[in-house]
Amino acid sequence: MAANDPRAVVTTAPSSSGSYSSAFLPPPSPSDGDLLRSLHRLARDLSAVETPAPFLRAAFASISRRSKLLAAAFDDLLLCAAAAGDGLPRSASLCLREVLLVLQRFKAVVADCGARSRMRLLLQSDETGAELRDLHHDLATMLDLLPVAELGLADDVADLVALASRQCRRCSSSSPAEAEPLKTSILSLIEEIEREIVPERERLEEILEEVGINDPASCSDEIESLEREIGDRASERWTSSMIALVGLLRYSKCVLFSVATPRPSDSKADIELEDGEESPAPPPDLRCPISLDLMRDPVVAASGQTYDRESIGRWFGSGKSTCPKTGQVLANLELVPNKSLKNLISKWCRENGVAMETCEAGKGEQAQAVAANKAALEVARMTASFLVKKLSVSFSPEAANRVVHEIRLLSKSGPENRAFVGEAGAVPLLVPLLYSEDAGLQLNAVTALLKLSALEANKKRIMHAEGAVEAVTHIMGSGTTWRAKETAAATVVSLASVHSYRRRLGRNPAVVEKLVHLARAGPLSTKKDALAALLLLAGERENVGKLVDAGVTEVALSAISDEETAAAVLQALAKRGGADAIVSIDGAVARLVVEMRRGTEWARECAAAALVLLCRRLGARAVTQVMAVPGVEWAIWELMGTGTDRARRKAASLGRICRRWAAASAADGERSAECPASSLVPPAMMAS
Repeated sequence: MAANDPRAVVTTAPSSSGSYSSAFLPPPSPSDGDLLRSLHRLARDLSAVETPAPFLRAAFASISRRSKLLAAAFDDLLLCAAAAGDGLPRSASLCLREVLLVLQRFKAVVADCGARSRMRLLLQSDETGAELRDLHHDLATMLDLLPVAELGLADDVADLVALASRQCRRCSSSSPAEAEPLKTSILSLIEEIEREIVPERERLEEILEEVGINDPASCSDEIESLEREIGDRASERWTSSMIALVGLLRYSKCVLFSVATPRPSDSKADIELEDGEESPAPPPDLRCPISLDLMRDPVVAASGQTYDRESIGRWFGSGKSTCPKTGQVLANLELVPNKSLKNLISKWCRENGVAMETCEAGKGEQAQAVAANKAALEVARMTASFLVKKLSVSFSPEAANRVVHEIRLLSKSGPENRAFVGEAGAVPLLVPLLYSEDAGLQLNAVTALLKLSALEANKKRIMHAEGAVEAVTHIMGSGTTWRAKETAAATVVSLASVHSYRRRLGRNPAVVEKLVHLARAGPLSTKKDALAALLLLAGERENVGKLVDAGVTEVALSAISDEETAAAVLQALAKRGGADAIVSIDGAVARLVVEMRRGTEWARECAAAALVLLCRRLGARAVTQVMAVPGVEWAIWELMGTGTDRARRKAASLGRICRRWAAASAADGERSAECPASSLVPPAMMAS
């Protein structure tokens, strides 16, 4: 209970010595002077409250008017109390403390309404109205009970209190229907969309004007707010309608505002980096303790430590049930989203021009809800059709960029939307735009293709579109920004996830050449995507020779300490015919041993697997190099104790290979003096 609550009863408990301990006392109540100052400040704040939406203008105006009356009364009370020099009468003090509580609740409702999306406010207008009526009733009751005569107020001030009470009483008995017609109109529009009736432009304009959405910026803000509230499950009762309204707002933004120019905040993640320039390094608190990368979906484990969902999921998937950072055994493996940290990460990404694609746990559920919402699906289909038709007649780069930006946003928001955009014929129209010299248009076009490629049917459309692969390759080599080049490499990653396309891409020397160049010269984030693409291409044996000839082995070795995917690339090459190329490079084996000891979990696992493959494929030639690396036996021993299940198996296999080689060498007398078997590996390894 709050310290200023008059219902708080001061209780004490006797200590063992018979005296009273202050530890059992509630916080002291504020003095009457503090109470009056709090009332005056709160009433003044409420009198200046801003209306969060036009349809709540009357309700908030009434709060403001009554608060102004009360602010004037409290101002006079402060003067009277200061002149008298003593406290308020007890009955008045108790009553004013209750008034303070009611005003605090008013302020909480006002703040809550200001934080909600306008559409959600409209859908919940009846609930908000009922809450405000109850508060007006409580305030009227407290003002009626206030002993005005005992306070010594001037007649005109007493009249203000009486007037405020009468107004509150009228408001508490009225039924505000201010928002009901608009709410009914919007719900009716959703029902029509479900019947595949295209909404009229004039009707959309009228509705959005009444809601207070009259420009593309406010429309985008409303979409973001609604999506956030849907993800947070802010209103289960209205979730279906809110999902439909997100689609309706996207459609309205395109139709009413002529696909307006993207806001500056929409393109902050598209900031151009100079050649070789790295993206800004995230603060340590925003990095996952496991991967050391920027967290995309931070979650809290039972130990209270925060990790990226993907990294900690991989940790648990390897059979571990301990906290990676503290080592303590976890009571359970449940993960709780860290929303506050995620908001900080999103803010940092926006301020530093870092692209952040979220992977919230609730995204899948939201996508399922959209798939089950006929109105949302129909309006998304309408939006996709409108945008593609608009793109087909856009002649200037500026006009095309606005349309492509909206296609990019629509394709980002779910598989159904990607399907609608692909079915509408967007891919052939996007391909020529990849050659644009306009940096924004080129980036939006390749990013839209990347988003579309997440759907299998769209992968086929891209691979079969005339010149699409060549256009993506062009961006990897001659893109206007590193961001565009990186996105093009990520598009290759997406396309190469299909077995048949992997072979086709690997047979294209330009694709391999550009990926190798990006992995060698690009910023770290670009290297990561390029190496991921090369890893997929290396999954096909017929591609390995071309990759080796293009210099993939050297590039992966040079990046092995910076990017964990490099070790996986070397493992894939060693498995499918590239073992000789790896061992032929001076220091290659030594780098793999170092990575086996110092890399991330996945990198250590891949490095150990690569070493095992090299030894099995090349025999003594590779084993000799492994045994020549100082500390290799302890690297194997550590990995057997701390690695993933697969890493432990690979380390054990490598240990057995080393023991057999050492035993054979001792038997032949070639290295018995300087390299006895018992010194090559720890005793526990010898027994395994």
